[in-house]
Amino acid sequence: LADVLVLRHPQPGAVELAAKHCRKPVINAGDGVGEHPTQALLDIFTIREELGTVNGMTITMVGDLKHGRTVHSLACLLTLYRVNLRYVTPPGLSMPPDITSFVASKGIKQEEFGSIEEALPDTDVLYMTRIQKERFRLPEEYEACFGQFILTPHIMTRAKEKMVVMHPLPRVNEISVEVDSDPRAAYFRQAENGMYMRMALLTTVLGRY
Repeated sequence: LADVLVLRHPQPGAVELAAKHCRKPVINAGDGVGEHPTQALLDIFTIREELGTVNGMTITMVGDLKHGRTVHSLACLLTLYRVNLRYVTPPGLSMPPDITSFVASKGIKQEEFGSIEEALPDTDVLYMTRIQKERFRLPEEYEACFGQFILTPHIMTRAKEKMVVMHPLPRVNEISVEVDSDPRAAYFRQAENGMYMRMALLTTVLGRY
């Protein structure tokens, strides 16, 4: 009876499987640690709104890039542009090899850094993510990674004047609340853009322009 199915599922690949058996359009709202395509679309839109373009930008992704489906989709979508990608992760939480291999196959430069401060001076977009507690089997594994990379106003003094800070939300403690008042903090505007992007996607899928 539905016109469109929007599906979030804990198992990677589940949405693709559902789409093969559903006669109505299926939108992936996140499949476990796999992908989150609509987040990537709103992220690209936000970068364009904030900086005017995506081409030529250096985008630094911070946090749990192994389990973070938002950064998986964003990294893949960014291969349509001329960008440089930087990764800052705790040990063992690096971007999955299949993602880095795909990005490399498109000629995109990728670099890994040990700290936000090291990667920040040349960064145009700082994409923060949380360490996802629900992805760890043991509490001590989570606690070993938690709190390693926290963005503070002091660290922001090293950033470009026109840099933007993004985050797919929710945050835990990886962005200090004091950063919220910095005009470069775009994550609340980013969240608002998500509503517009998904409205546009539903309109397009349903053919109701």
